Amino acid sequence: MAKILIPTPLRQFTGGADSVEAVGATVGEVLGALTTAHPDLKKNLYNDEGKLRSFVNIYVNDEDIRYLSKEATEVAAADTVSIIPSIAGGR
Repeated sequence: MAKILIPTPLRQFTGGADSVEAVGATVGEVLGALTTAHPDLKKNLYNDEGKLRSFVNIYVNDEDIRYLSKEATEVAAADTVSIIPSIAGGR
């Protein structure tokens, strides 16, 4: 099972867990398993069209999936998937 790192703002949807494990061969499958286990996360990760929100960045072992195969990026059991929400603001 791949390990998924949950950012602090989203931990309220995983019962406070900072990481969870999910089964899947691709990023899309792993995130699907994650949102099945924690359904309230789905609206925070996906828009109404079912696409990843533009401010949600996903990394597999520090590699940004936007530069790989996006949600079709392969995930091995030993991989770590990180969810990184974009942060804006400040002066």
